[in-house]
Amino acid sequence: MKSFISKESIAVLILLLSAICLVTEAQQCRPSGRIRGRKAPPGQCNQENDSDCCKAGKMYTTYKCSPPLSGSTKAYLTLNSFEKNGDGGGPSECDNKYHNDNTPVVALSTGWYNHGKRCHNNITISANGRSVVAMVVDECDSTEGCDADHDYQPPCPNNIVDASKAVWKALGVPEDNWGGLDITWSDA
Repeated sequence: MKSFISKESIAVLILLLSAICLVTEAQQCRPSGRIRGRKAPPGQCNQENDSDCCKAGKMYTTYKCSPPLSGSTKAYLTLNSFEKNGDGGGPSECDNKYHNDNTPVVALSTGWYNHGKRCHNNITISANGRSVVAMVVDECDSTEGCDADHDYQPPCPNNIVDASKAVWKALGVPEDNWGGLDITWSDA
């Protein structure tokens, strides 16, 4: 018994495969550029919470996007102080205010921050067998860095949830392990 596939069926199959490839391509977040690091003037890069300072001449990748969102988006949790004179730099982007480290607040990478559309929205962060709800108050800039506006720190990677100490405490992470943790998050 012979099986025949029509030319129309092949054309539809090729069209469907092309569409799948285009959707997959659109969901990927590729680097948008690079910036050259500049050394901070003395005392200008706050290294509280083990924050990095830009290295002169080093090239840093920038992103205008973040990985696609799902019901449980994978991310990397970092530690940030949102208080005045903390390593977060200036006041938060969402409200031009500082926030106490005992309040569960976060900054999201540029793509997830979405031009401020997530400002004052809550997200649920899960890790270490626990979950915590935190409010988005700032952007972890993935497009710029190594300048005074960014406390002479490099641009954020595109998959960062930068969290206050309150978030780390709520997740039950021992303080000597604070700084970097694989997590999942979703809009609350």
